[in-house]
Amino acid sequence: MSDNTATSISNQLDAINDYEREPVPASKVKGFKDFLALVASEHIAGTEFVIGPLFVLHGATASDVILGLLVGNILATLSWTLICAPLAVKTRLTLFYQLERISGYKLVSIFNGISGIQACVFAAFMAVVSAGAISLVLGLETPSFSQMLPSGITWVVLVTVLVALITVIAIQGIDLVSKFATISTPWMPWVFLASGIATLPQLGVHSFSDFWTVANTTIWTGTPVEGMSKYNFWHIMFFAWLCNTAMHIGLADTFIYRYAKKSYYGIASFGGMFIGHFMAWIASGILCAAALQAGISDPTPGQVAGIGAGIAGIICVVIAGWTTANPTLYRAGLAIQGIFPSTKRWKITAWLGLAAALMASFPGIVSKLDNLLAWFALIAAPVGAIVVLEVYVFKKLNLETDYSHHRNGKMNWAVAATWIISVTLCYLIYLGLELDFFFFMAIPGWFIAAIVYLFLCKLRQMKQPKNIIKDSL
Repeated sequence: MSDNTATSISNQLDAINDYEREPVPASKVKGFKDFLALVASEHIAGTEFVIGPLFVLHGATASDVILGLLVGNILATLSWTLICAPLAVKTRLTLFYQLERISGYKLVSIFNGISGIQACVFAAFMAVVSAGAISLVLGLETPSFSQMLPSGITWVVLVTVLVALITVIAIQGIDLVSKFATISTPWMPWVFLASGIATLPQLGVHSFSDFWTVANTTIWTGTPVEGMSKYNFWHIMFFAWLCNTAMHIGLADTFIYRYAKKSYYGIASFGGMFIGHFMAWIASGILCAAALQAGISDPTPGQVAGIGAGIAGIICVVIAGWTTANPTLYRAGLAIQGIFPSTKRWKITAWLGLAAALMASFPGIVSKLDNLLAWFALIAAPVGAIVVLEVYVFKKLNLETDYSHHRNGKMNWAVAATWIISVTLCYLIYLGLELDFFFFMAIPGWFIAAIVYLFLCKLRQMKQPKNIIKDSL
């Protein structure tokens, strides 16, 4: 590549404006179809072939799974529709810049760093899932999720190529991420559905009336495999609702919905929740049961998909991982760009792509994704509560908004204290009640943060001169 060509590409990327530090203008908003494709593509992921089998392995019953997923995914859809999307449309700002105005650069940089790392790890996990499916087709050695070191140079090259493709999409901004989702999403749900249905006869389902009996005796038996804790309705309901806490009540998906033409576009999350989660988790649970019946004790996503849909299923895993990683890496770039506002987002995203490729080379690094998501849910929930109060409640109570913005970037100690108190109390509650599922703590964390932040800001304002308060409102 010549220097002139490289310079031209760099200039074109520099010219992309994703409004990282300003409201999205009305001329750039997108229609409902774009959001339906984008949200569905992010939640029809290769990880569905990991999560669905968890309910089988943890001994949930069929009724636990069906009802838990139904209620949990309805609550998740409502969280996007009633909280995240309306706030994003009202402000047209990313969570990261909104929080900077409230808390100050130093404090938001901590949250941005955690958010960026979490998103980068998740993108790396998607690459691991997709690479595992490709390796299965090519007959290559595939490292297990618990394996810390790469299985060889071929694996490193494979995940690097996959992450490079993801990065190429992510650095070009929301427009290309959305277009890629629109093209790739429509056919994937049918592969999930078809593979689950095709596998049922192997498990003894030959008529509709057979399904419920087989579901309870062969698929979701109510008996966990050795070494696994038991899941019930509450585990599944809270997992379905809160596995995406950071995105909905934590408001990270304001980065998507700030482009929405209407606030009700949050209902587009229904496609992700009931196709990407409800249907796909049930289908992959059926496939996992078939894999266990075939003697595969620890099936990979590629093996699970291949049992039901052969090559088409494996291709689905690869594409699903890609379409999920695109917006994830884009979100990571937005988060870290908030720490380095003078650096172009695409350059930061490119560096994060390199970091994701490095992490994906060592599968053991990303193998504890469920624990990472649970902790990040607890960290993100208080942030969502703080921003919701600032946008919807404070002016009605005549409380000051955007504290740091009105004080030349001064750190908002009330945010720091709220964050620490909320996370600490929730962790102590978790230990004190001896709960076995950390996802339970995100909801109390949100409400504790809301109460604490409201109290601290009211207390602070009582001690401030009236003229400062008036000028800041």
